[in-house]
Amino acid sequence: MMKTDVVVIGAGAVGCAIARELSKYDVDVIVVDKRDDVGGDASKSNSAIIHTGYDAAPGTLESQLVVAANPMYDQLTKELDIPFKRIGAVLPAFTDEQFEQLPAIKEKAFKNHVYDVEYLSKEEILAKEPELNPEVKGGLYIPRESLIDPFILVQALAENANENGVDFMLNTEVTGINVENGAIKSVETTSGTIETTYVVNAAALHCDDIAAMVGKADYKVVARRGQFYILDKNTSCKVQTIVLPIPTKITKGKLMCPTIHGNMLVGPTAEDLDDKVDTSVTTEGLNSIYADVSKMIPNVNLRDTITQYSGLRPNRNPEGLHVDVYDDLAGYVNLSGVRSTGLTLCVAMGKYVVEKLKEIGMNVSLKDDFKATRKGIPIFHEMSREEQENIIKEDPLYGTIVCRCETITEGEIMRAIHRPLGARTVDAVKRRVRAGMGRCQGGFCGPKVIEILARELNVPTEQINKNLDGSYMVVGKNK
Repeated sequence: MMKTDVVVIGAGAVGCAIARELSKYDVDVIVVDKRDDVGGDASKSNSAIIHTGYDAAPGTLESQLVVAANPMYDQLTKELDIPFKRIGAVLPAFTDEQFEQLPAIKEKAFKNHVYDVEYLSKEEILAKEPELNPEVKGGLYIPRESLIDPFILVQALAENANENGVDFMLNTEVTGINVENGAIKSVETTSGTIETTYVVNAAALHCDDIAAMVGKADYKVVARRGQFYILDKNTSCKVQTIVLPIPTKITKGKLMCPTIHGNMLVGPTAEDLDDKVDTSVTTEGLNSIYADVSKMIPNVNLRDTITQYSGLRPNRNPEGLHVDVYDDLAGYVNLSGVRSTGLTLCVAMGKYVVEKLKEIGMNVSLKDDFKATRKGIPIFHEMSREEQENIIKEDPLYGTIVCRCETITEGEIMRAIHRPLGARTVDAVKRRVRAGMGRCQGGFCGPKVIEILARELNVPTEQINKNLDGSYMVVGKNK
């Protein structure tokens, strides 16, 4: 039997942020996740935006955490070497009805303590975003809406937590939680039993399933699917900011924005499903994206699509973001209702949950040797010619280009594999260094990535997975 002080269930953005915050203290922590890699479900398939919270419901915990989190990213991304850019967002109004909603949206932003939202005239908003439909009547400008690499965010939080002593058990599913005398006793997993005093349920889509194990599932999680297009970096129509539609009660709507790496992102849909694993894309959903976004940006060119994907947001019913503790169940913290703002609020949630754990009895002190920084993988195509020559001298594998679309070298892939919590699958390599994320979507570099993984992990190529165990890329030899 393994033993620890805290088990965090879920290695998405929220779980990894909680783990990193806990790693600042003299406490033993294990993070458990059933997936092959950190990143969870929603955390790796979203719009990659760090929100301000301007449109949150005022007075809610979600508003509190999002508004607190946004300014934290300036320091955090420097400490952990995470790609991040504050490009701002525009919220254009094209109809009289939409235009009349702008004062209420600005007032809501003010109630959420987001004071830097400003009105833009028609001329001003077109100057900021020339690709907008010229029928625009005006809009709002939200300057601190920002872009991030969501994959690197979660990896950086996890790697830094791991370096500071947190253990991660991946490919490990929680099958039960044992309670004795009204207190958490242990967690049953497919990799064995973990004796623990505290459990933090950060399982997102499956948080209601975990809560049911301790009789606290007084809510249900419904998967809300969001489908997206990713356009080529050379697409004929590019926006300079995050272009947001007027939000509704159900969704923030379908947007268009750059990605941190220069592609264009278009979407998402908002479809409630009974199936928590259905990440397919549909003709109907993709067509609805074009129908809505083209009203804002008539020249959007979906013929430049290089891929489509979908993500599942954990929509809580009854809705609302909750962090619950219980008088009749000592040592258990339940998170639910973490939806589209979860990527943003994760770093504030980390601090909030640690304070909750202290409130319910966790007696800890700060470490003297916490390491706050983490250095990312050197990116070859972002270097000057002199820097490229120097790193090739230091590591000759940086002289071998594996992914031609994104100019990713074997040296970068090697470092992705051999880092703490390193890549073990093709998709894990892709999320760390972008090999396979270009126009050909791995058609050229895929076989080489499989070969490198097999060589470095010392396993046959037939055992290399795309992602989850059993998703083999090669089924056998033909000669």
